[in-house]
Amino acid sequence: MSEPSVTSRLRLSGLCFLLQTLTILLFAAFVRFSPESSPGLCSQPLNCSQRNQDSGLQHPRFWDVHLQTLLGFGFLMAFLSRYGPGSVAISILVVAFAIQWAVLLQGFLHQFWNGKIHMGAQSMVRADFGAAAALISSGAVLGRVSPEQTLLLTLLGVTLFTLNEYTLLSLLGVSDSGGSVTVHTFGAYFGLMVSRTLRQPHREQREGQQDTGHQADVFAVVGTIYLWIFWPSFASATTAHGSAEPWAVLNTYFSMAASTMATFILSPVLYEESTLRMVQIQDATVAGAAVMGMAGEMLVTPFGALIAGFLAGLIPPLGFRFLTPFLCSRLKIQDTCGVHNIHGLPGVLGALLGTLLAALATADAYGGRLELVFPRVARGSRTRTEQALLQLSALPLSLLLAALGGCLTGLVLRIKGLRSAPTNRYLQNTEVDEEGCEHRKEPGTSTLV
Repeated sequence: MSEPSVTSRLRLSGLCFLLQTLTILLFAAFVRFSPESSPGLCSQPLNCSQRNQDSGLQHPRFWDVHLQTLLGFGFLMAFLSRYGPGSVAISILVVAFAIQWAVLLQGFLHQFWNGKIHMGAQSMVRADFGAAAALISSGAVLGRVSPEQTLLLTLLGVTLFTLNEYTLLSLLGVSDSGGSVTVHTFGAYFGLMVSRTLRQPHREQREGQQDTGHQADVFAVVGTIYLWIFWPSFASATTAHGSAEPWAVLNTYFSMAASTMATFILSPVLYEESTLRMVQIQDATVAGAAVMGMAGEMLVTPFGALIAGFLAGLIPPLGFRFLTPFLCSRLKIQDTCGVHNIHGLPGVLGALLGTLLAALATADAYGGRLELVFPRVARGSRTRTEQALLQLSALPLSLLLAALGGCLTGLVLRIKGLRSAPTNRYLQNTEVDEEGCEHRKEPGTSTLV
């Protein structure tokens, strides 16, 4: 075995050991189970009225959200024919560390009193959101960074995600229960800026980049099924129980259905193949769900979700056809998994839709749910216009933090000793264009466009 491979293997092992030791020490010093999660352990200073709700409702939600994070998001990065199993393994590594780190950071901001972090099932749900953002970010640089670089990206990405989420949701009172801005938009553009900072022109063109089998479609089939089953729970995991929750679940289903139909409408026009690949259907499903992250609990009629989902479903085929080459050739941003098309832009669309719905929110339309969706508007401490402006401000604030944080993270990952050259065997289902840009291989282009 060569010396570089031994060094790389030990470097990953050492970094994992260091980070896990750090989290164990921090958990030992600060983290305790909340009384709501511990039968028979309820002290007077703490509110234990939600004990039954936490154990009865949050645990199934946590299972759904966790499966969605591991399998739904994990299989999104498994389209590279030879890299599929490896990308799933790296996804599990990201989730394993991100959940621990997010519980700590979010605990210090939200659940820290008497010198301890008191966590329950809802803490794990919020931590899974942080893990999802980290997975989205790593999709932009998939196949071009080493596992240890991915782990450091997760460390810094989850830290910035937590800061962004706390600023928007807690300080500004923005409503974004499904993460259109905090998860999808932030995760995508953070990863894109890391990719831009890490970009190095290829010294030689790779040849023979042909799809070697159907493994990518197999991963896409499984991933798409898990998205349909578990994403509605993911989108509604932090909504108020028994009221706004059904809106988020049902609107997410309608949006995913409409986005899938939109892709079947547009893709045959853009590409020569009349039959869609499963990867394209998976992209449409994600886009339809991402657009409902903010608006899912706000839409009072299902036809709005159908319209939003249809528009979101048009983004991935148009994005892969036109925007991905433009990003690489003009802006020098390589986007291996196309996170800009399936997470970033649908998240932006969801933020704009959420802004519009906040401006139109009235007690007549929402009834008692106004207190759950826009509590400050319902209490009279904030007008609809003010809430809408804050919803809109979440977008530039997240983009700014993602851009600055992504550049800083990229500089950290370029430190000597962490760099790793792209490996051909990891990129069998990508193509390299005349600009030296690698991105996902799409079907043949139609002569209609």
